[in-house]
Parts: sequence; structure tokens; C-alpha cells
Amino acid sequence: MILTPKIVVRITLIGMLGVLLQLSFFSRVELFHVSPDILPALVVCLALLGGSLTGAVAGFSIGFFLDCLLVEALGISSLVLLGIGYFAGLFRERFEIHSTLVPALLCMGLTLAAELGYAVIQLMLGIDAPVSPLIIRDLLLKSVYAFFLGWPLYLLVRRLLRPALVEEPKVRRRRQPRTLGV
Repeated sequence: MILTPKIVVRITLIGMLGVLLQLSFFSRVELFHVSPDILPALVVCLALLGGSLTGAVAGFSIGFFLDCLLVEALGISSLVLLGIGYFAGLFRERFEIHSTLVPALLCMGLTLAAELGYAVIQLMLGIDAPVSPLIIRDLLLKSVYAFFLGWPLYLLVRRLLRPALVEEPKVRRRRQPRTLGV
């Protein structure tokens, strides 16, 4: 991804819109008594398109903005989303994305990792939270929601950042002309 000032503004607006949608809409929507969390999936999509540095900076910025709006302990969301963004960007830099399921599967797996990361950091900081076996169900449902929201979110972010993307040329085989056996 080529980062120009216009693209940085687009990424910033995407992150801010994602946080505002999470707080105003997605936190109110409940399926099976669990609301989806789109922010880890959004950070994964940005990292898959921009790389590890873009993913880490976007993850930190989105997490910091979320922590500021929620008036919680600063740094919990920033730290978790920074790690998620860096890992997804590292995946993009090391492997080629051949399947259309890769973004959705990464969104699912890294959302599960993010939710576990939130829980671990809150336990380490001593933040009181109710613990019950339903947490496992909530973690799994949030990751399934991320799977289904990951692909459309990836396509939308890709569409919005299209001018900055550097596409690798696809190698196509040339057809050999048919020759008649003489």
C-alpha cells in the first residue's frame, strides 16, 4: 500500500467510523444474546491490505480512540488491537492470499485471540468482571460473527483504499498454439 496523505485520511476516517459504528450500532445488536465486535475484523482487514506497520498503527489508533470514548483504562484495547494488526500484517507479508476465505478466517481467528487478550489483560490488571461458563459461548459466537462480517468488511475496505493498493501482476500461462501433427 502506498501511503499518501489522502490515503492516511481515508484510513483514519475508516477507523473512526468503525469505532463509532461499534459503539452506536453493533453494541446494540444482539444475536443469541451476544453483540458482534467488528473492530478486530476491521484492523485485520486494514493489516491485510497495508502490511504489518499499517496494521499495528491502525490497531493502536483504533484501540486508543475506543478507550478514550469508553473512559476505561487506557491501553487495553490499544495493546490488543496493535498485536492483532501486526500479526495480520505479518501474515500478509509472509504469505500470499490465494483463497477468498483467508480474510474471513483470519478475522475469525484473530477476533477470538483479541477477545482472549482482552480477558487476560483485564484479569492481570485486577479489573473485576463476572466470570461464568457463558464466556466461552460468547467468545465463540463473536468469532463466528467476525467470520461472516469479515469478508464484506474486507471488500469494503479494499474498495475504499483501492487507489493506494499495489497489485501484484498475475502470472498467466500463454496458450500454446495448436499445431497439427505433420
